[in-house]
Amino acid sequence: MISALALAGALWLAMPPAHAADAVPFDSLTPAEQRILQSTRERWDTLPPERQEALRRGAARWQQMTPEQRTLARERLKRWQAMSPEQREQLRSRYERFRALPPEEQERLRRGLQWFEGLPPERRAEIRNRWQNMSPEERQAFRERVQSMSPEERRAARDKWESLSPEQREAARDRWRRMTPEERQRLRRERRRGQ
Repeated sequence: MISALALAGALWLAMPPAHAADAVPFDSLTPAEQRILQSTRERWDTLPPERQEALRRGAARWQQMTPEQRTLARERLKRWQAMSPEQREQLRSRYERFRALPPEEQERLRRGLQWFEGLPPERRAEIRNRWQNMSPEERQAFRERVQSMSPEERRAARDKWESLSPEQREAARDRWRRMTPEERQRLRRERRRGQ
């Protein structure tokens, strides 16, 4: 119950303000909403109408979730609660930047996240580790390289990379690191011509 409320509160943080004009008495909530929001009962009447409405929407989403989705939501809430205020602010800022993107770009990013989450845990850890070990310049170069590719080119590159053994991947990374920017650019042009 408490985790449901905490989840509803976390969901409220990510939602735009509601346009509810009037407060809603706790007793007028549906039995399911009352059950989910029970821990707010004592202070419900002191909450602004917008917050009440946001919590009700969160409760409605909670009711629609499958058990697996609820488990995932609880895990996300635990991670949120474990974050420092600075980390939470960074996450809010990233979320706002995401919301400002065109819908097509948001969808592209969602598909990428789904692909990533579908990978085995060891592979996700390998990718995270590689990213964390990149310098800011390497990260920016990687972003630019990927953004300049068509979806088909990205898919082909990902498939090719996935087909390599761990040793081959490490050797390719080493070769890439030793290249000058001009050599990297020339290699990209040659690869595009060869496709």
